[in-house]
Amino acid sequence: MLQFFSRRAVSLVFVLFSLTFLTFAIGRLAPGDPILVLMGQRRDPATYARLQHLYGLDRPLLDQYFGYVAGLLRGDFGLSFQYEGRPVRDLIESGVGISLLVGGLALLLSILAGVPLGMLAALRQHSLADRGIVGVSLALYSVPSFVLIPLLWALNLAAYRAGLPSLPQAGWGRPEHFVLPVLVLAAANIGYIIQLTRSAMLEVLREDYVRTARSKGLPNLLVINRHVLRNALLPLITFVGPAAAFLVTGAFVVEVLFNIPGMGRIAVEAVGRRDYPVIQGTTIILGIAVVLMNLVSDLLYHVFDPRIQLGDT
Repeated sequence: MLQFFSRRAVSLVFVLFSLTFLTFAIGRLAPGDPILVLMGQRRDPATYARLQHLYGLDRPLLDQYFGYVAGLLRGDFGLSFQYEGRPVRDLIESGVGISLLVGGLALLLSILAGVPLGMLAALRQHSLADRGIVGVSLALYSVPSFVLIPLLWALNLAAYRAGLPSLPQAGWGRPEHFVLPVLVLAAANIGYIIQLTRSAMLEVLREDYVRTARSKGLPNLLVINRHVLRNALLPLITFVGPAAAFLVTGAFVVEVLFNIPGMGRIAVEAVGRRDYPVIQGTTIILGIAVVLMNLVSDLLYHVFDPRIQLGDT
C-alpha cells in the first residue's frame, strides 16, 4: 500500500512539473506580447514598463519559471493579464465550483442511464431492445457537442413557439439552467458507457463460472448480482476516472455556448486574450484532477476485486 501511494506521489510530481514547464514555455515563446494586448490603446512606455514589472516579465526566463513554481508551492497561481492584477486563484475558485456541479451531475446521469441500458442490451442480446439501445448509444457517442447543442436549441425553441414547456437556452443562476448543459455533457458518455457495459456483460456471461452457477439452479437475478455485475463493472471504472476529471473541471464548448461561468469558459477566454497565467492555472488543475481520479479508479478496482493488489496496478 505504501509503495503504491509513493509511486502515485512521484507520478503527481512528474505530471505537475511537466505541465508547469510546457505551459510556461508555450506562454513565453508564443508569438505576440500579452502586455500589449492588455494595454489596448494605452501604448505609452511607462505603463508598459510598469506592467512588465508587475507580472515579472522583465526578469530572465529561468527566474520567471522558478519564481512561478515557488508561487505554486504556496498556492499562488500568479496574476491574470485579462483582469489586471487579479489573482488567478480567485478566478479558478469562482469557476471550479460551478464546473464541479455541472460535471458531477452529468457524470451521475451518465452512469445511472448508461449502466442499466447496457445491462439490458446484454441480457436481451439480438433482441429488438438490444438493437434499439445499441443504435441510440452509437448516435449519442457519434454526435459532437457542437452539433447536439444547436439541435437541442432548435427543439427547445419549437416547443416554446408551440406553447409547450421549454428551458432557458443559456445563462446561469436557476435550476432549469442545468438541464440542457447536463444533457449535452452526459450524452456522449451515456453512449460509451452503454457500449462498454454491454460488451463487458456479454464477456462475463460467457465465463465458465457463470455457466456453473446457472447449472446449479441459482436464480438468474442472483447470478447477475453476485457473479456478473461486479466483474463487468471493472472496465467501466477505468473509463469513469479520466472522464470524471474532464467533466468536473469544465467542458469548454458547453460552458462557452451555454454562457456558464465555469472553468471551461474561463480557460477559453484566457486563450483568446493570451492570458497565460490563467491558462497555466486551469491546465494544472486539470492535470491534478486526472491524476487523482486515476488514483480513485485504482482504489475502486481493489474494492470491486480484492484479488487485484494495489501494488500491481
